[in-house]
Amino acid sequence: MKTKEYRQVFNYKETNCLITADSEVAIDAAVSSIKYHRSQLEKYVRGHQRFLYSLQPIHVDDGPLVVKLMAEAAEKANVGPMAAVAGVLADLAVESMTSNGAELAIVEDGGEVSAISNRPVNVALSAGDSPLSRHMGFRLESFPTGVATSSGMFSHALSLGEADAVTVFAINAGIADAAATAVCNVVKGKDRRKAVELGIDEALSIEEVKGAFIIYRRIVGRAGQVPQIIKVTTDDKNLDDETCHL
Repeated sequence: MKTKEYRQVFNYKETNCLITADSEVAIDAAVSSIKYHRSQLEKYVRGHQRFLYSLQPIHVDDGPLVVKLMAEAAEKANVGPMAAVAGVLADLAVESMTSNGAELAIVEDGGEVSAISNRPVNVALSAGDSPLSRHMGFRLESFPTGVATSSGMFSHALSLGEADAVTVFAINAGIADAAATAVCNVVKGKDRRKAVELGIDEALSIEEVKGAFIIYRRIVGRAGQVPQIIKVTTDDKNLDDETCHL
């Protein structure tokens, strides 16, 4: 018998999530976690404006858990701490879900995915006008895992690079989120192949990154532990119930 599955779209300030779990209790736990940790972050940045705007890592000795995790992920990727915010919020929500007994706990926060699951999970790649956008994705089968995509061309987030899409797979979404920003920052320039190679080297140099997939001006590069690539439909109505969007 197929395990029951519950899904909820949750929007809270700048946080836009799709939460998937095997119980309504876990869904509620994720919502509470996101609200709580966002509140903690907002209180912290009111007194630490540099944390909010810095493009470089900031060491944090004393602060709430969400701030410490963001700072740690950013330090490993050598980026500003806000580069990890969506991923860390997703990780903390998934942790709260599993603490409430969930065996299926997936949070997609603005394209960053944190997942623990007892069955495969599909994620679809969205990369603006790239020919592969929303036509391909990845089948996640090893958990826990974090996945994040950054784009220098189509993302709302700040990027110093020009990649169509950089997708990073890591031990959690916080690391993946920060690392995707770092990798995307170096993918630029006229020599497309060299740019992709630099991105791959950057990804594999970051601690706790498992693999990376890069699209840059029709050049594709992959390295490390990249999950099975799958074909997906461009029609949202036909997407599998377990498909998240990067």
